[in-house]
Amino acid sequence: MDKNILLVEDNPDDVALTLRAFKRSHLFNPVVVARDGVEALDFLLARGEHAGRAEAPLPTLVILDLKLPKLDGLGVLKAIRADPRTQLLPVVILTSSKEEQDLLSGYSLGANSYVRKPVDFTEFVEAVKVLGIYWMAINQQPERGGLL
Repeated sequence: MDKNILLVEDNPDDVALTLRAFKRSHLFNPVVVARDGVEALDFLLARGEHAGRAEAPLPTLVILDLKLPKLDGLGVLKAIRADPRTQLLPVVILTSSKEEQDLLSGYSLGANSYVRKPVDFTEFVEAVKVLGIYWMAINQQPERGGLL
C-alpha cells in the first residue's frame, strides 16, 4: 500500500516548494493537497466532495500549515484529534509562524511535531527531507485495521 501524504497549504508557492523539496529528496510518496482547513477535513473524514472515498485509507502523514482560509490549522488539528477515525494520525505542523503561542497551542492540541519553515530553499529542502524520511520510512504506526 502506498504511503500517502496530505499537505494542507493554501499558498501555491509553498505547495510548489514543498513538492519540489520532496522530489529533490527522492521522496516520491503520493501527495494530496488541500488548500484550506475545511477541504482537509472533508478529505480526511470522507465528506463533501470527498464523500466517495469513505473506504479509502487515510494518509500516512498530514503536513499542516497554521494560517489557512475557512478553518485555521489549529482548528483542523483539534477536529482531527476529536474524531476516532483520525485521532492517531501523525500531524506535523509546518508553518512560517514564529509565535510562541502557536507552538504551545499546536502541541497542546496534539501535534506530533512543529517545524518552522526555513526561508532559505536549501534549508527548506533539508527540513522536508528529514521530515519525509522520519515520518514515511522510520516512524512506526499502528496497523490501519483499527482506528486508522
